Amino acid sequence: MLMKNQRPHIGIFGRRNVGKSSFINAISGEDIAIVSTHAGTTTDPVSKTMELGGAGPVVMIDTAGIDDIGDLGTKRVLATKKVIKRIDLAIILIADAEFGDPEFEIVKDLEEHNVPFFIVNNKSDLSPINDEKRKLIELKTRTELLSFSSVKRDNLDLVIDAIKKYTPNSIFNNPSIMGDMIKPGDSVLLITPIDMEAPVGRMILPQMQAVRDVLDNNCICVLVKESELAQYFKTYNVKPKLAVTDSQMFKKVNELVPADVALTSFSILFARLKGDFKKFIEGTKAISKLKDNDNILILESCSHHVIGDDIGRVKIPKWLLEFTGKKLNFDIVAGVDSLPRDIKEYSLLIQCGGCMLTRKQVLNRIKPAIDAGVPVTNYGMAIAYMNGIFERATKIFPI
Repeated sequence: MLMKNQRPHIGIFGRRNVGKSSFINAISGEDIAIVSTHAGTTTDPVSKTMELGGAGPVVMIDTAGIDDIGDLGTKRVLATKKVIKRIDLAIILIADAEFGDPEFEIVKDLEEHNVPFFIVNNKSDLSPINDEKRKLIELKTRTELLSFSSVKRDNLDLVIDAIKKYTPNSIFNNPSIMGDMIKPGDSVLLITPIDMEAPVGRMILPQMQAVRDVLDNNCICVLVKESELAQYFKTYNVKPKLAVTDSQMFKKVNELVPADVALTSFSILFARLKGDFKKFIEGTKAISKLKDNDNILILESCSHHVIGDDIGRVKIPKWLLEFTGKKLNFDIVAGVDSLPRDIKEYSLLIQCGGCMLTRKQVLNRIKPAIDAGVPVTNYGMAIAYMNGIFERATKIFPI
């Protein structure tokens, strides 16, 4: 079963009372969204994980009306627009064949974030749209307009086909993490420390996804803690094709893994899977150019309970101060969209591995920095660079 962060995220947009919740219920075949004739029932974006017949597992995001009014309504519209940064596809619903400024504003935001979309004239059983108006809207928005009735569920197959058509193929075809670096029969060594930050009784998501990816590629998966790594190489004669470590263990692991064995980290694997890998490579080198009083932005992908020497909040800032010898200022943002200061005021952005985010979400998080010319890197790359093994940790990847 796909994890939530691996499913396509589809945002449903439209004015109040166009039937967004009814639409979600209709295409899912379940009553999973609250429906009311009262405008404004959905006040905040609500994510709904579902299996969409004919398309597959998706996350539907039901949003507030884009024409909401008043002080509270304005805040709801802003919250709705923030959803655009998190989605892979948008569906704009209209009713009574009405398409005006609120819809064009959403179209503009979607285009700015490179989010594909199509339009659905919902409640078509009550208010059909004529061909002339349909063609005019399609011409102005450069996309397709479908007719659909949440009551009759007519044209359901066309809506499902449009979802598959407009959603990027790479989203439904879950990409391999290491598939282009290993081949069937290869041995892959995963070095996974069990410390106070590790969840009790289980392993963290990136490690488990890596295990599954190794098995899916018909390779031999070997897991070992860093404390048993030396013993592993003494005891077993099988040399792994690839060794992957937790980034925090880079320095120790680099000394123990033979130089002819490719070595990288879970965080760097996910930087390639979900981020702009080329920009990460370029941006990491900016660490050596940091100056006194430079501002550093550290982006965590989820809110979590901070335990001990937290990697993003404690260790990376400490290591940067030691490595550069400079007086640096750090801002740490977790699970929110707003920043403490203008993005242009930062000299470096450091993104976490993003294991809880989709590729689209990671790309949208770092896009403002890239557009502003601010160097970007991620946890694993920064740690490798500060330990002097950046070249070894990245040379295996085709760019």
